[in-house]
Amino acid sequence: MPTPTLPTVLVVDDELRSQEALRRTLDEDFEVFTASSADEALEILSREWIQIVLSDQRMPGTSGVALLREVRERWPDAVRIIISGYTDSEDIIAGINEAGIFQYLLKPWQPEQLLLTLRNAAQMQRLQAENERLSLDLKVAAPVLRQRVAGKREAVRDRQRGGALLRAPDSPMNAICALVDKVAGYDIPVLLTGESGTGKELLARALHYGSPREANAFIVENCGALPDTLLESELFGARRGAYTGATEDREGLFRQASGGSILLDEIGETSAAFQVKLLRVLQEGEVRPVGAPRPVPVDVRVIAATNRNLEEEVRAGRFREDLYYRLAAITVRVPPLRERPMDIPLIAQHYLQDNAAALGLALEPLDDEILGRLRAYRWPGNVRELRNEVLRMIALAEGPRLSAAHLSPRVLHAAAEEDEATLSWLGGLEGDLRSRLDALEARIVHACLIRHRWNKTRTAAELGLSRVGLRSKLARWGLDDRADSAEGSEETDATDAAGAAQ
Repeated sequence: MPTPTLPTVLVVDDELRSQEALRRTLDEDFEVFTASSADEALEILSREWIQIVLSDQRMPGTSGVALLREVRERWPDAVRIIISGYTDSEDIIAGINEAGIFQYLLKPWQPEQLLLTLRNAAQMQRLQAENERLSLDLKVAAPVLRQRVAGKREAVRDRQRGGALLRAPDSPMNAICALVDKVAGYDIPVLLTGESGTGKELLARALHYGSPREANAFIVENCGALPDTLLESELFGARRGAYTGATEDREGLFRQASGGSILLDEIGETSAAFQVKLLRVLQEGEVRPVGAPRPVPVDVRVIAATNRNLEEEVRAGRFREDLYYRLAAITVRVPPLRERPMDIPLIAQHYLQDNAAALGLALEPLDDEILGRLRAYRWPGNVRELRNEVLRMIALAEGPRLSAAHLSPRVLHAAAEEDEATLSWLGGLEGDLRSRLDALEARIVHACLIRHRWNKTRTAAELGLSRVGLRSKLARWGLDDRADSAEGSEETDATDAAGAAQ
């Protein structure tokens, strides 16, 4: 590791003994140059990079102030210090006004004080040089920074707009996104309804980033997570001392979002008292912080979201009708994931790639069996539950290929549409006792086959049947061809895996 360069100091004194005394004192912490006259000092300054000039005041020919005045004009970055045995006020004033000296030291000097002064001078010179360099870097980098910020803002805008939401060509979300893109440019309130986890916040962001307010703040507040008093101060702000614990003024989210948009999530969970205050904000365009004597104007686009049916809430008297019509100038219903199974493969593959890249893993795409299981499940937790399912498979994977065995039991055991059709073909529980028992037996065997991924050996073992007995039953119900096909596929996979291991 290279030794750091010492700061440079030029000692100017016509007395050689003073020069040597100063050199001995400074030599360990500084690279010291000496000069006996102003002319000699100027010659050294012209060929060396000097950071500090320490000059005697009274010298033959040129005074220290006169020398430092010229140094100030030609080498303004050098820190200038006068050292003198005289306390003439005129010399001191001239040194400050004309030479811009850093400090005026008196003889006899103390070594500790002298070293402290010069160390401070060296630090000041270093900070001044760094400040100038950073100022120059900022001037040069400003266009580049502006371009980078503009590029990132455009990337965020493109990612958040409705057109960027993952969906299949025949997805019902296409009409939803088209509606969102159409109304985004109009400064009117929008109510987003649908089950939790369906993507209402993503659509709210699409509304904001597709509007003229995109350059300003987008703020989200869950109205069901706070009691009325805290929710009011959180949204509208509060003055210091307005309530217990209010130790400082709170601006409020409406004022923070002024010029932009605010998403009031779970709006259906709010109380009637809070609904009255929110209605006034929407009507008057102003908020009154808790404890404040007068309201404050705000300019905010309000987007509301709820998983409740607000029309039913209005009829039941739990939600104000006038507030509902203020919020629902446009109502957008976001369909649950079970109503758009064609989107599940796209969303699942996206989460797989995104999380695998974040974890530094190289994973193969989800195979048809996994995607079939995912499509067959009802997804009560919607997209959030699907994301967690993908994370589970990534965590349990033992190699680059994910298996349906890594799915949670509730997803793995969900019957696919073709399985439902098979069960329907096998017949319902009707007819005489023998027919009903036969249909029930078929359902039990079929469910066991699904659980063991159509492996006849494991299915027969669980049901206490011989392999021949199970095959005869499958033949009677017309399931033997499918079982043979599935088992053959598993044997092929096992053979391929063994070959790869060898």
